[in-house]
Amino acid sequence: MPYVSIRVAGTLTRDQKAKIADGVTRVIATETGKPESSILIFIDEEKRENIASGGKLLDEN
Repeated sequence: MPYVSIRVAGTLTRDQKAKIADGVTRVIATETGKPESSILIFIDEEKRENIASGGKLLDEN
């Protein structure tokens, strides 16, 4: 059973999550030959204050 973990800074709308889930599921199914029903996708939304890039927290930008 393939699973995909997607982590984003900030939040997504329900519609955005649905579109991401649909698109990623189709690509994984096509490339692995696995049925779409076997693919799990986890979307984690992280606060920008908990992520740093280049030594700076993302919420500082």
